[in-house]
Amino acid sequence: MSGALIVTAELGPADLAWLDALRRMHYPPERNQLPAHLTIFYALPPSAEAEVRSRLGEVARERPPKAMIAGLLDLGGGVAFRIVSSDLDRIREQLAGDLHGLLGAQDAGGWRPHVTIQNKVAPKNARALLISLEGGFVPRPLAIRGLGLHRYAGGPWETLGVYPFRA
Repeated sequence: MSGALIVTAELGPADLAWLDALRRMHYPPERNQLPAHLTIFYALPPSAEAEVRSRLGEVARERPPKAMIAGLLDLGGGVAFRIVSSDLDRIREQLAGDLHGLLGAQDAGGWRPHVTIQNKVAPKNARALLISLEGGFVPRPLAIRGLGLHRYAGGPWETLGVYPFRA
């Protein structure tokens, strides 16, 4: 099988519903092929699937990480919610160490956790949404229910597995 492997932090149902509704409202419909998501790794080699599955299973034995939606990010041509979580940072660092030789440039270059709700729009439209959302923004907890493994399939992702955190 071909297609890069993608690792996500799987969002709790209520937070996913809220963020995905915002994404459907503000993301250009012709480009919106995915639900709202929090990507941890963007492109691991397909040949590493067994190892990635094993590592995700090990990490998911932990309790769910605490996370916050801490603010908004201006993506230039879009808007995202900035996620802050020392627990997720630690999990990503651990996985990056385990998968060290498998990380491409994007994944090795650092991590800025976020959930994109708008992208690929004119900067003035993105700026208007950013200003609108900033007006009523209040930081809030973000539920993380597990880790997801997906395969890039040229558009929508193929979900290969979800590894729920254990309480």
